[in-house]
Amino acid sequence: MTTETQLSDPLVSVRDAHCVFKTDQRETFFGPAKKLHAVSGVSFDILRGEVFGVVGESGCGKSTTAKIILDMEHASEGTITFDGMPLLGLSDTDWKPLRRRIQYVFQDPLGALDPRMVVLAQVIEPLTIHNIGTTEDRRRKAGEILEQVGLRAHQFAKFPHELSGGQRQRVVLARALILEPELLVCDEPISALDVSIQAQIINLLQKLRREMGLTILFISHDLSVVRHLCDRLAVMYLGKIVEQGPADEIFANPCHPYTQALISAIPVPEPDIKSIRISLEGEPPSPIDPPKGCRFHPRCNMAGPECSAAEPSEMTMGSGHIAACFKAVPKTGEGQL
Repeated sequence: MTTETQLSDPLVSVRDAHCVFKTDQRETFFGPAKKLHAVSGVSFDILRGEVFGVVGESGCGKSTTAKIILDMEHASEGTITFDGMPLLGLSDTDWKPLRRRIQYVFQDPLGALDPRMVVLAQVIEPLTIHNIGTTEDRRRKAGEILEQVGLRAHQFAKFPHELSGGQRQRVVLARALILEPELLVCDEPISALDVSIQAQIINLLQKLRREMGLTILFISHDLSVVRHLCDRLAVMYLGKIVEQGPADEIFANPCHPYTQALISAIPVPEPDIKSIRISLEGEPPSPIDPPKGCRFHPRCNMAGPECSAAEPSEMTMGSGHIAACFKAVPKTGEGQL
């Protein structure tokens, strides 16, 4: 996807970030608890004004990656900065002003809304928490943002259960946007919606991005949506980023076998065009006991002896396009990072 927005310096920078959870599993009865490595050394930048996508199968760590940026989950290693400010280790007091600048849109709009509060009150609430404006100012601003996301005045007094799924997601968006954030983190915001409603929400996000100058981190398992919405993307597998770069470049020239398999599964709308589906054998390994070497090698039809012996380094495939794979072929003049 191309954008009219002039992309510039990073708003968010993530370097070698890890997130580890303790589990109930043990090697022996009295042994130490095993650890689940949800995120293992991911690095990426989100540029101001862009939509940056993170894609992969369920359980690959993409939602956890989003949550460690907002400290909803704690990163155990690495560095994360927002507008040049280090985020790891901040107190709740330090985070409060940042919450105005970074907002999160959840996957399940019904679960994200208070069933006991009407729509207007829920959108007003963030302004009240941050002590912004008078009572009348808050009501006026909440009404304006609700109209901006496509809701009508007669819906403002309804409870969440009285709205459709698409309308509820518009309320969630309005509540996130009323604080005028710089970064909007969307964690699979359309996966619980019907296909026709999904298109409406995606078009709404594009409209709001243009009107409000938003930077968006978009988490999804649906590559067809990511292709339509995102400027750049990262492909995750078992806690690691295996490929990242401009979305147009990755879809035109996928270099990692996992990315190639994901893209081959996108439905082709033209019935006369036959696509070759790349099937992956088996299920993703457990993040508690990830494979040695390349984590994808047990399911990869291109794997060689080197793939199980060591982790591949990132290779430059083109301008801003990298892939972590021994079998990836860099473009002429490019090489190992």
